[in-house]
Amino acid sequence: MDEHSTTATRTLAGRERQLARAFVALADTLVADFDVVDFLGMLTGQVVDLVDVAAAGVILRGGQDRLQVAATSSHRAELLELFAVQTDDGPCVDCVRTGEPVSSPDLQASALRWPRFAAAARECGFRSAHALPMRLRDDVLGGLTLLGTEPRGVGADDLALAQALADVATIGILQQRTIEHGDQLSAQLQTALNSRVLIEQAKGVLAEHGGMSMDEAFGHLRGYARAHHRRLTELAAEVVGGGVDLDVILRQHPA
Repeated sequence: MDEHSTTATRTLAGRERQLARAFVALADTLVADFDVVDFLGMLTGQVVDLVDVAAAGVILRGGQDRLQVAATSSHRAELLELFAVQTDDGPCVDCVRTGEPVSSPDLQASALRWPRFAAAARECGFRSAHALPMRLRDDVLGGLTLLGTEPRGVGADDLALAQALADVATIGILQQRTIEHGDQLSAQLQTALNSRVLIEQAKGVLAEHGGMSMDEAFGHLRGYARAHHRRLTELAAEVVGGGVDLDVILRQHPA
């Protein structure tokens, strides 16, 4: 076997190990301190690591069937997904409403269908969007959005992988809730979405204190929470309330 073939084999083996770790992590939801927001943040991070896209986001159905942004992999994606929810416009919104995949390889070419979303995406630096449903049979929990900075489609294999990750995450969330009454699911998800607001506030506090971007601040926040086995929401509350040394968190290697 020549050197090129050996390198390719090692690369393939490394990707297979990464895939295995991703699916194991997403399946591990039966824990006492399960946190939906942190879990979905991990999902968007895994998608960006494993799929050829620039960013990813998750929109969930909240109380009274209202859509809310649950997690994103970057601040730009956060701004775009929030805009989509507020204006009820875009592939991600259509995907959650219909429970079916919605793709736009070139958002400018889809400007007539989603005029406000296409304009906002351009401002955020994104040129393509592919939305995949997070559903189990007829139960649509939300949608996973894949964002690209170039006007091109996502390959069939990458789309299939992203959908598989979304499916595992959906099953994991629903499985974690089976010990409780089904009619409490929306209320529980709403509580998780509310905790996300607290996390956004903590990101802002850390970003201002450390003179860094929101994405960098979140990396330190999540890294500290994982390194010290803390719930992300509880740590965020301490940051906002002034109950923790911000410099200690910022010295933590980002997740």
